[in-house]
Amino acid sequence: MAKKYAIIDLFAGPGGLGEGFSRAGQEAEAKARIHLSIEMEPHAVQTLRLRSFLRSFETVPREYHDALNAGHGLPDWKELYPSNWEQANAEVRQRVLGQEGVFEELAVELDRARETYHGDTILIGGPPCQAYSLAGRSRNKGKQGYIPEDDDRHYLYREYVRILNRLEPSVFIMENVKGMLSSRVDGGGIFSRVLDDLEAAGEHGYRLLPLATTPPANGERADGRDFLIRAEEHGVPQARHRVIVLGIRNDIPIPTIDVPLLGEPQVPVTVSEAIDDLLRLRSGLSRKDSASAWHDAVHEQAERIARDKAIETDIRHIARDVANADSRPEFRTARTRGNGEFLPNHLRDWLLDDTLAVTLHHETRGHIPADLGRYLFSAAYSRVHDRAPKLSQFPEFLQPEHRNRSSGDFADRFRTQVATRPSTTVTSHISKDGHYFIHPDPGQCRSLTVREAARLQTFPDNYFFCGPRTMQYHQVGNAVPPYLAYQIAKAVLRLVG
Repeated sequence: MAKKYAIIDLFAGPGGLGEGFSRAGQEAEAKARIHLSIEMEPHAVQTLRLRSFLRSFETVPREYHDALNAGHGLPDWKELYPSNWEQANAEVRQRVLGQEGVFEELAVELDRARETYHGDTILIGGPPCQAYSLAGRSRNKGKQGYIPEDDDRHYLYREYVRILNRLEPSVFIMENVKGMLSSRVDGGGIFSRVLDDLEAAGEHGYRLLPLATTPPANGERADGRDFLIRAEEHGVPQARHRVIVLGIRNDIPIPTIDVPLLGEPQVPVTVSEAIDDLLRLRSGLSRKDSASAWHDAVHEQAERIARDKAIETDIRHIARDVANADSRPEFRTARTRGNGEFLPNHLRDWLLDDTLAVTLHHETRGHIPADLGRYLFSAAYSRVHDRAPKLSQFPEFLQPEHRNRSSGDFADRFRTQVATRPSTTVTSHISKDGHYFIHPDPGQCRSLTVREAARLQTFPDNYFFCGPRTMQYHQVGNAVPPYLAYQIAKAVLRLVG
């Protein structure tokens, strides 16, 4: 008889790992379903709860698509489907892991899951990464009196290990940023300590396996860098490099593994393939916005670029085309649905929902006129050179008025996501201003929308992110790409099913 696994999702964010594991758990011979999701941010909790509710049906309730297609607010699910909504509330908990009393509360649920499923549980999640990321470490260096050893965020992984010790799941997946490989505390590398603690967890301990490389044949632990996964090599249109550790309890027999569990690298998916079917939109103006005012501002910026003979000819020609365009994007919000015409087959099947008649969260920001010019120049340069320009390569009239602009710290300040290659890593910083996430079409003069970022992260088009737009961006940037999680889950369930 095929096994049934209960999934415990820690530091769940908006549910990227959970989405992939849930989908794989429905399809595999060994079934798996989310039993408990823990997240602290309230808007992400709302997103998780809604997705949990929808998963509780064999077919998504008609009222969900009706509300989205009509542009209405979502109905009161508690009133329409009280038992399903109650189940979703029981599954998703807003808790701060590491806070006093939280572990003791969750221990009761962990024990129940272990006993109910006879030990067949899967623990997934990624402890917060600010202390490990290269950007976070750079910011921390600038803080007066900052002492790494006093930063509790370095040790949040121990909360994951604490739950691992209590639950003793059959399998765990722990995800974190690439910077964990080089982060050091107390004079030593943090990652080796993490691996030691994971390996020794529970009564039986765990065998730690890399997913993208073949594990050592002698049963020894793989090298630290072997745990690094490059998402663009696995069907995700984004160069997202993350440390992902698979642990299998030592008392569980597994077959000999002589190939990478995730298979061989795939042909990369480009930004253009991922988002070009979505409706072209104009950005907005941060003040006195209207279609005509935006067209005038774009025309003025394009003319300045086209007339500047210090700028190379090919870029000036693109700017001239934008200035003279007979038709420009008129709308800031899209209602029509993308048809997926440029998506490769695996993403078309994964992302699209034929019942959805609209594109969710496809609404643009407002920008100041000078930024329209910077976005236009950056996108035109990227089209010509197949890479984004450094700030020093912008013409003087488009240079921002920052006193430290020549320091080199902001060299990538206005970065286009190049159409012909996977995007750079989508991070929570996209919630700030969008300067690092410029759309590759020079004629749109804007940063990416939430839905475009979600496409690069491989969230299905019917995935609804709760909260204001800033928090939607934040949720998307903080997630594990669901399609990558799906492949990981399929590999895991094949191994232990």
